[in-house]
Amino acid sequence: MHESREPSLWRRSLRALAGSRTIPRTRWTARSPWRPTPGSLFSLLLGLTLFGLGDAFLLLADLGATPWTVLAQGLSIRTGLAIGWTTFAVSVVVLLLWIPLRQRPGLGTVLNIVVISIVLDLAYSWLPAPSGLPARLALVLVGIATIGLGSGFYLTAGHGPGPRDGWMTGVHHRTGRPVAQVRLVIEVVVLVAGWLLGGTVGVGTALFALLIGRAVALGLAVVRTVLPPA
Repeated sequence: MHESREPSLWRRSLRALAGSRTIPRTRWTARSPWRPTPGSLFSLLLGLTLFGLGDAFLLLADLGATPWTVLAQGLSIRTGLAIGWTTFAVSVVVLLLWIPLRQRPGLGTVLNIVVISIVLDLAYSWLPAPSGLPARLALVLVGIATIGLGSGFYLTAGHGPGPRDGWMTGVHHRTGRPVAQVRLVIEVVVLVAGWLLGGTVGVGTALFALLIGRAVALGLAVVRTVLPPA
């Protein structure tokens, strides 16, 4: 009797703990970024919902905004524009940077803005804020992990990344560097730029910048383990 070449669940689980260097294709990955299948749409919506929930956890912890929000805040201070406008401007610039990276938008790029915003608003409005520093720190870590897992589901759906994640995936594909490494460098550069411009940095901001790359790599690996290639 020949042994199966399919790795055991135990080995796949150990491989997941090592994180994913790239964005894997799963049995639910869509063939076209604009033509969803039931499986790819479910993976996309689940991932974006988890992403929005993780964002809400970070806000509820109140220990510092994400690096991109710090950058928008710093630009708002320097320019006198409302933070909503500077956030929009940052998104536009990031999308323009997709051009040299040959990154193309998809259904996920559009739904990223809509679904995450809705989930973030609902969760932030309904969930109670923790009291005490240990609980708030724990919520930051849970939020980062939730965003990482959400990223794993929505990025492997095959419908294109959101504006900021598109920069990560574009640099990853162009350079061949691991996803975790690319995301870490981007978040740290954005954080330092926002801080130099006058944005407010907290312990939650630093934790997010340092850990989100690893969290995304682990999220991708978990999804690869749960939904291996067909």
